[in-house]
Amino acid sequence: MLSLRTATSHTVTGIAETSLRALAKLERVLPARLRQRTAALRLATVPLAGQAPTVDPDVLTVIAETCQGLHRLTFRYQGRDGAASIRTVEPHRLVHTGRRWYLVARDEDRDEWRTFRADRVYDPQPTGIRFTPRDPPDAAAFVADSIAAAPYRFRARVLVRAPAHVVAEHVPPTTGIIEAADQESCLLTTGADSLTLLAMHLAMLGHDFTVLEPAELVEELGVLADRLGSAYRASAA
Repeated sequence: MLSLRTATSHTVTGIAETSLRALAKLERVLPARLRQRTAALRLATVPLAGQAPTVDPDVLTVIAETCQGLHRLTFRYQGRDGAASIRTVEPHRLVHTGRRWYLVARDEDRDEWRTFRADRVYDPQPTGIRFTPRDPPDAAAFVADSIAAAPYRFRARVLVRAPAHVVAEHVPPTTGIIEAADQESCLLTTGADSLTLLAMHLAMLGHDFTVLEPAELVEELGVLADRLGSAYRASAA
């Protein structure tokens, strides 16, 4: 029941309707005690509607089958800028981040490993040509690194003076990569299109830190520190 209830707000097109129908059928055959408990769960839960795009389940199925069968795949792809292109890839794995689905594949034209958002994949067609995988990456780590910093204008490396597991409570894998430096500190790699947003995000972590790169972020921290200092002095006067 919990799984079906969670699926009603999932990121796959049509899954909500399917899950609701299954829920209705299941509730009719539950014992009275369990029916009361599930009703309490339903009444006490309020979903927060997300803005993440949904993915056609047929697209996911075709991609998954080519990953499993080691068949080359061709599809139309819409980039971040809206430009459309035809891609031929060697599919490796699908990765679900909770909000989006990503395909990890070797792009034949670019001869490199890439991530593709599944909601931007159209008309996937297996070519029927098998391939031998070439040094496939850890799919989850590859996607995390790609979406945490790579797409952004600014990429930052920061030494945070707090254990990795503590920082991880405030930085999900979709916004930053955390590596333990020692027992008391960790290295955070993250990105943003705005230096101001990066500086504010780091300040909100609540831990001391040192920016390793880029130099522009160090300058932005100085600007932000002066602005906050002025605001404090004006407010405390």
